[in-house]
Formats: sequence, structure tokens, C-alpha cells
Amino acid sequence: MQSESQIPIAAATKRRFAVSLAVFYSAFFAVLGTHVPFFPVWLKAIGIDAVWIGIIAALPAITRFTTLPQVTAFAEKRQAVRAAIMVSALATAIGFTMVGLQQQPLALFLIYALTCMVWTPTMPLTDAYALRGVARYGLDYGPLRLWGSAAFAAGSLACGYLVDVIAPRDLIWVIVAWAVVAVAASLLLQPLDDLRRRTPERHAGKPLLRDADFWAVIASAALIQSSHIAFYTFSAINWQLQGISGLTIAVLWTLGIMAEIVVFALSPRFSLQPSTLMAIGGVVAVLRWIVTASEPPLVLLAIAQLGHGFSFGLTIVGTMNLLVQRVPSHQIARGQGYYAACNGLLGAATSIASGAIYARIGDNVYYVMAAMAAAGAILIWSARHRLTAQPQSETSGG
Repeated sequence: MQSESQIPIAAATKRRFAVSLAVFYSAFFAVLGTHVPFFPVWLKAIGIDAVWIGIIAALPAITRFTTLPQVTAFAEKRQAVRAAIMVSALATAIGFTMVGLQQQPLALFLIYALTCMVWTPTMPLTDAYALRGVARYGLDYGPLRLWGSAAFAAGSLACGYLVDVIAPRDLIWVIVAWAVVAVAASLLLQPLDDLRRRTPERHAGKPLLRDADFWAVIASAALIQSSHIAFYTFSAINWQLQGISGLTIAVLWTLGIMAEIVVFALSPRFSLQPSTLMAIGGVVAVLRWIVTASEPPLVLLAIAQLGHGFSFGLTIVGTMNLLVQRVPSHQIARGQGYYAACNGLLGAATSIASGAIYARIGDNVYYVMAAMAAAGAILIWSARHRLTAQPQSETSGG
């Protein structure tokens, strides 16, 4: 039982943790919000062709299933998650600075690859730090994470405004500036107690890998999520060619993120089965890519962008709920690792392929992405009865 004098101190500590984490999430996602839509625009502005853009854009996905697991495991093993976030943020800022000084495709590829090795672990490291704090202080994860989505939208909108003000060749320095802000924000993160759990290690990976229903979940999720890759890489370039201004492009991206935030906020009220949510996300993705490929009027394009809340947000909600249900509690980290690796592998392959496809058929690449999303929706729909019949998780929470 806490004494009265301890309560204000605990409340202040909790508040400092929550505020510092929200600030870092905001800074980190502001980097993403400028990088995802406008890094390809910068690549095109410095003379990189579409095939190279597709290859370079695949690097973050490649590191997610290669170097990322090693970095996060190293930090976790040494109870140095917070320190690893700080080092990762600093190395990312340095890396993007070096990227901005490059003009040749091969040199840019190599330096960007090194940058992605230290950048992509930041998100899972931050989530690990956040979940420790949630357990330590009794906080809710959702309200903290929403600041990241909001900052992504704000960063994208601000960068979109700058596209019409500064030369596209200078967009990389906007990304660098936000990366420096993230370094400063990482220094505010509060230390946490050592929450190491001394539990016996269970070597139970084989049964999970032999579970066809588990593979149905992560494969369908990877197909639906990877169907967004061509949009992430080429939408801003394509819209510019259609005469859409940088600010309008940013507004279109912001509409999608706002729809995503709404879906995340309302997700506790959803009553449909998680597999059905994923199938709906896949179907909406199919419709979204067909509409986007047809060069629709701006109003219809804006409506298609609102579909991001379903094609991305609803798919994520369904996937995470299914993983909690299907994966035993002592294997949940392993299951998340397999999911991330599957997503990264298919995402990288899709990025490389989409670059070559876009170079040949332009925005008709979205029809290929629609086919991927349809395959994901069909796969999860065909497995829905098995997935709802016998959940395997030892606990219902996660």
C-alpha cells in the first residue's frame, strides 16, 4: 500500500514517462510521415530511375526480416532497450545526412541500406519500451500510440506544403531535420526499472510453424499489407505527373492516416470476428487500388484514400486479434517475429517487383496490387471457420 506522500511522486513519474514517450512517438512518426510519401520524390528529383527507386525502397522491408531481429534481441538480452532507442535515433539522423549527400544509385543504395539497419529497429524497440512502461505504470498503450499516427499525418502535411516551396532535391533535408528532432526527443525518455522476467525458456517453435491456420493469418496479412507497397512508393510521383500539387498530395495522405486513427480508436467496439475484419480490409484494398489506377477525379480519389482506415487499419486490428487468439501466450513474441519476417520478406519482393512493373505500365501497377489484396482476402475468408472454431491461446489478453 502506498503512503500518501508516495502517490504524488508516482503520479509525476507516470506523467513524465507518458509525456516523454508521446513526444518521441511524435518525432519518430514525423520522420516516417515525411519519408514514406516524399523520399521517392526526392530520389526521382536527383535522377534515380524507377527500377532503382523500387530496389532502394525495398531496403527497409529487407532489414525487417534480416538485421532487425538481431538488433532487438541484442538490446533485450542486455536490458538496454532505452539506450538502444537513443543510439538508433542518433545513427538514423547521421545516416540520412549521409544519404542526402549522395547522387549515384549504387552509393546511395549502400548508405541507405546501412541507415535502414539502424532505423527500422527503432519502432519495435520503442514499442517494447512502451509496453514495459504500460505494465510498470498501469497506462493504456492506445492513447500513447495515437500521437504517432497524428504526427505522421502532420509531418506528411508539412512536407507536402514544402514541396511547393522548396526544390524537390532539398526534400531529404526535411527528413534529416525531423530525424534530429527525434534524437533530441529520445534523450527525454525516462529510465525504467529492470523488469526482467526469470521464466524458463520454452523451445516450442515447431508446433507453431506447423499450424496451417497460423500461416493463413500471417500470409493473408502480408498479402493485404504488401498490396500497399506500390502506393507508398509511387503514389506521390504519379499524382505529381497528373498535376496534383504537393500540398494536395499531403492532404490525400493525411485523409488516409486520419481514417486509420479513427479505426484504431473505435476498434474495441467492433463485434465482427477478426478474420472477417481482415477479409473486409482486403476487399476494401481491392476497390481502393482499382479506383486509384483509373486516375479518378480528386473527390473520388479522396474517398479512396479514406479506405486506408479499412485496407490498412482494419487489417492490422484483425491480424493482431487473431495472433492473440491463435498463438499460445508463451509463444506470442515468436509468433510476432514470424509475422514481421513474413511481412518484410513479401514487402521487399513486392517493392522490387513494383519498381520494374511501374517502369513498364505506370499506374496500372495498382491492378497487380489489387490482385494481391484479393488473394489475401480469399485466403483469410477460406480459413475463417477454422480460425473461429478453436482458438489456441492460453489467455485472451495480450
